[in-house]
Amino acid sequence: MPIADRSLLQWLDDAAPDRGLRFARPDGGWDFWPYPRLRELTLRVAAGCAARGVGEGDVVAVVQRCGPGFVASLFGAIAAGATVTSIAPPFAFQRGDDYERHLSHVLGIARPALTVTGGADLGRVAPVAGRAGLAAPVRFEDLVAGTRPVPPAEHRAGTALLQFTSGSSGFSRGVRIPARALAANVNAIRRHLRLAPDGPIINWMPVHHDMGLIGGLTTIVVTGCDGWLMQPEDFIRTPLRYLACISEQRVRFAPMPNFGLAYILRRVPPERLAGLRFDSLRAIILGAERIDPRVLEGFERLLGPHGLDRRALTPAYGSAEATLAVTMLPLDETWSTAAPDGGSAPLVGCGRPIAGTGVRVVDTQGDPVPDGVTGQIVVTGASLASGYAGGAGTASGTSVGGGVLNTGDAGFLRDGQLFVLGRLGDGLKVRGRMVFAESLEARFCELGIPERRAAALLGVRDGRPTAAVVLAAPRPDWAEIARRVLAEHVADADLLAITVPRAGLAVTSSGKPRRRVMWQALCDGTLQGEIRPLAPAGTGAP
Repeated sequence: MPIADRSLLQWLDDAAPDRGLRFARPDGGWDFWPYPRLRELTLRVAAGCAARGVGEGDVVAVVQRCGPGFVASLFGAIAAGATVTSIAPPFAFQRGDDYERHLSHVLGIARPALTVTGGADLGRVAPVAGRAGLAAPVRFEDLVAGTRPVPPAEHRAGTALLQFTSGSSGFSRGVRIPARALAANVNAIRRHLRLAPDGPIINWMPVHHDMGLIGGLTTIVVTGCDGWLMQPEDFIRTPLRYLACISEQRVRFAPMPNFGLAYILRRVPPERLAGLRFDSLRAIILGAERIDPRVLEGFERLLGPHGLDRRALTPAYGSAEATLAVTMLPLDETWSTAAPDGGSAPLVGCGRPIAGTGVRVVDTQGDPVPDGVTGQIVVTGASLASGYAGGAGTASGTSVGGGVLNTGDAGFLRDGQLFVLGRLGDGLKVRGRMVFAESLEARFCELGIPERRAAALLGVRDGRPTAAVVLAAPRPDWAEIARRVLAEHVADADLLAITVPRAGLAVTSSGKPRRRVMWQALCDGTLQGEIRPLAPAGTGAP
């Protein structure tokens, strides 16, 4: 049956009482919020926004964890005709000073007319907002206290969402997502996955990240299906609870980064899956980071005996500047790998463009390259951002405007499918061939360095090609593993090892390494850690 488009707020008019969102409780239970109850709370938020003078063109910043209040704040701000931005709460940062710098930066860009927080975070957010010259943040409970639901405003064709990038190449950038672009991307995802109200979805990814916010929450609510929502630490603490929910509730769709699958493989032994079934899963949508084929194979081995169809593993590629999804493997198609012309390890394909989106790969002059040839990924289509808030300067190489997104990502096409190598700013040309940091990090993992414990930095330092590895609280054998990998792939470069504490690896709020930030600190002499040569330049010693 064809999947009809839905507007962002259509669910308010046809809220089904027998469907809704279930939020994980710490005691192992779930709090059920049917859609009519969420509708009332959402329209009370809209009333609270109006009572505080929030209107068209204003920004509402939501600094909350995923819960009924967050859902109501997100859709309530849109229902009030405002622009909403989801900002990470303090839990997403390991160090308080890192959080304060991030919050100060994003609030300075967003300049919200209203900031809504969870009660526990008000004390952390209020001082930063005050120093930025902004109005005092409001607790969610105070925002809706004494309000009565009001009809939603007719949202203009302006910005519905101010979405912040992960900041892997520097500070986060504020991306303006028009209402029409947000609706277009959500509906393209729904059509691609054939989402219907009878298809339950589970999500644990944080809602300050585009994949968690749009793929793991907004798409659920717009569709009107049942959603099972966990906090990130719920998944980290008990991944078996996540798997048991899929089995017991016959969940069909689950967005997930590669890291999540790898974590399940490490933490859940096969014997713990006795009695569970995963034949209901139609798609585990894999995005946000490079996908490791060994992880996909391991996940098939773990869950396959319990009914998982390998076609349910659904790689995808996206960008904050494209709202979210750009390409996705079609349902019922098995994932595959391919290598670009000229070598390098095979990569997992990220599928084909979703409806309303175009993808091409171009050379440095902007001309399309043949199939199999590496170049920059360029995106067009209805889901693109209208531009950036604040300054557009960045070290990432990404830009959007005039209906074109230059992603700053390197990739190639093969028979219409997109394969992604990594960031163009995170590469080094060696003997006429580009080597990418993500490829080196994947090799580190293959040889025993855990994911997210090592970051590769590549560039030219003091006039010399340089390859460095930053190791977080390493075991004694990691430096030798890194030396062998770097010597194999970038033998003509100066090779360095940098040892930092467990929390010393600079990462974004979604856990991605901030390679450009660490590289700049290395060049400036401000990178904290023990720095030592790994091997003489040009030796290529194995």
